[in-house]
Amino acid sequence: MFEFPKDFLWGSAIAAHQVEGNNIYNDWWKDEIKGVFKFRSADACKHYELYQKDFDLAKALNHNALRLSIEWSRVEPEKGRFNEKELEHYRQVIRALKERNIEPIITLHHFTSPIWFNQLGGWQNKKAVAYFLEFVEKIVGIFCSDVRYWVTINEPMIYIYFGYLLGIWPPHKKGIFNSISAFYCLVSAHIKTYKIIHRLYQENNLPRPLVSVAANLRYFFACRKNFPARFSAYLRDKIYNLWFLESLSKHKALDYLGINYYTKEDICKDGHPQVEKNSLDWDIYPQGLYEMLLKLKKFKLPVFVLENGICTSDDNQRWRFIAEHLKYLHKAMQEGIKVIGYLYWSLIDNFEWDKGFGPRFGLVEVDYNTYERKVRESAYKYAEVCKTARLIEA
Repeated sequence: MFEFPKDFLWGSAIAAHQVEGNNIYNDWWKDEIKGVFKFRSADACKHYELYQKDFDLAKALNHNALRLSIEWSRVEPEKGRFNEKELEHYRQVIRALKERNIEPIITLHHFTSPIWFNQLGGWQNKKAVAYFLEFVEKIVGIFCSDVRYWVTINEPMIYIYFGYLLGIWPPHKKGIFNSISAFYCLVSAHIKTYKIIHRLYQENNLPRPLVSVAANLRYFFACRKNFPARFSAYLRDKIYNLWFLESLSKHKALDYLGINYYTKEDICKDGHPQVEKNSLDWDIYPQGLYEMLLKLKKFKLPVFVLENGICTSDDNQRWRFIAEHLKYLHKAMQEGIKVIGYLYWSLIDNFEWDKGFGPRFGLVEVDYNTYERKVRESAYKYAEVCKTARLIEA
């Protein structure tokens, strides 16, 4: 048996563009309509209309935390013009969680940006941080009394890699100089957002907030033990996993370490034993979560697993994935790593960006023809863990 703290945060995560539907003012929607991607989000999961139902499911599954994002382009569709109707919508969304005693963990930027923001140069514009901070000030000022946990930017290194280095995702910039300038802009955005959030909580005499990013961590594994392979693994780990976090840590701009973990990456492929895969062909390597948590010990901050999940058509595989990752999470905690919570990605099936609706990550199945929800067996097994704070080994 693996026992977790009684005050542990258990739950799942979603993101606005992937579940809400009809986010017509953001850069992804624009590309989808233009045919840049093979798939369109369209109505997505109709979570915008069905959020009460989805939160009822989360409550019934014993979740006491839910991570979600506020779609910047909905609340500020034009620069400087905030939509009061959409702000009220998100107020109702957050209150719906609070009424169910589910802790809201709010993400401010989850891959999507308003069309106007990118037209003005995106994260390479010298004024980009100022534009983002106007949004932050508005959102945090409204919701601070109901929210304690904030995530400024989701997976900044993934976002930079696909959007500013390879140019596959919006805003379709390519090259090392584009990616480096976006990196430093996002670092600045987080640091200044961190300060704004803390200032607003002080001004409103509220308990201290907890602010972080959601850093996607990948375990880089050198199959061969020669120097080139080991050095390559070290360098990728240093740049991809640690560079952003270290940049924020230097400025004391993290209250916890928000991490997303899915997979490992072999530095050399030949001769390495095959491991289990998900439906996107990502390696399933639960031990990597443990290894990455040990690396984070130097930051001397609590860790919050904000995403960990699998896309698969085999629900037995989904439960094995959850259980094995929780065992390694527990092992890290036994070795002194303070972990405050674990969120599975995702609560419901959703629009997986340029991969469309094919990958099935949800604890809850979505029928994209009828938008009916069906709870998977793995969700019930995870619900028992959430309820008891115990994982009983089969």
